[in-house]
Amino acid sequence: MRILHTSDWHIGRTFHGNSTMDALAEVLGALTAQVRENAVDVVVVAGDVFDSATPAGPAYTLLGDALVALHETGARVIVTSGNHDSAARLGFQARLLRDGINVLTDPRAIGTPVTVDDADGPVHFYGIPYLEPAIVRQHWPDAALRSQAQTLAHAMDLVRLGMRDNPGRSVAIAHCFAAGVDATVGLEREVRQGGLDVVPLSVFDGPDYVALGHIHGRQRISERVRYSGAPLHYSFGEQSKPRGSWLIDLDEAGLASVEWIELPVPRRLVTLTGTLEQILSDDNIAAHSLDWVCAIYTDPLAQAEPMRRLREHYPYCAMVQHQPTETSEKVERSYSDRLRGAVTDPERIEAFLEHVRSGHGASEREGELIREVLDDRVRAEALI
Repeated sequence: MRILHTSDWHIGRTFHGNSTMDALAEVLGALTAQVRENAVDVVVVAGDVFDSATPAGPAYTLLGDALVALHETGARVIVTSGNHDSAARLGFQARLLRDGINVLTDPRAIGTPVTVDDADGPVHFYGIPYLEPAIVRQHWPDAALRSQAQTLAHAMDLVRLGMRDNPGRSVAIAHCFAAGVDATVGLEREVRQGGLDVVPLSVFDGPDYVALGHIHGRQRISERVRYSGAPLHYSFGEQSKPRGSWLIDLDEAGLASVEWIELPVPRRLVTLTGTLEQILSDDNIAAHSLDWVCAIYTDPLAQAEPMRRLREHYPYCAMVQHQPTETSEKVERSYSDRLRGAVTDPERIEAFLEHVRSGHGASEREGELIREVLDDRVRAEALI
């Protein structure tokens, strides 16, 4: 049996205020073509289908179009919910979906597999929706479910009970933060504070393959436990991580092979670092004018209207940051130290500018303007 493992579509997510719907539709179209070209039997979507628990109407339309297109290739489609999804909203129409599309959001059905047969016999797919301990412990009052890790461990025990009652090959699908992953700073790591604590690898013992979601970059936790990552880049922290899916082959004995299949990137992400003049060089503009750009300019002083100047040449500049590389020894002095050492008004202004400019005081022209303003004030006060 041939399985395609994908996850974290995050339908409805924006990228620095820009819609990603068209780009995601393009990528999911390419994924559908890969399913057809590789004669995939089952497509697994491991959670975070939507980016929000309350997706807008166009997000439902895109999901419906994608599921129907995948089903029309002849593949079965199995979808589970993630921590971004509302299980109720994602699963409310599950009974209305055509045969061959399964949306698994009910924690009470974890031990009941979706079974797909091939020439070597049955393959049982166990879908584990994202489990919030405070919500699902009502279903298992005798289990100690204080953390998400404990809850997922209990869910995998239910999967193993299901495997005992349903002989054959098996695949588990879950959405979690597994031990050993390399998470994207500022994107996935902070989600642990919201309940996704680390799940030990041993929790996933048993199935022939475990398809995980939540981490946006592909990860091989073990030969049989993997993350596929997201089909789009959703942050500049992901820009070096490839986009794609895992293609899994099961033979009569179980896991036979795993292959990575790249997905196209509709618009590349790039971070350009240097002075503003260097970032706006002809070579950079020629190479990256159509990319999503994060510009980190290192000029000693903040530049006037950097975003406007950048977007004249990089229309898809999404972020600009000022990170000066040159610092003065004066930075080590506190603002109060500077003020104590200032006697005249020009010295006090200079102390303030050094404080807010990381040690850089007034330029020659700024010094002239400061002196003119102060002289005008002295003359005005003399007339009172």
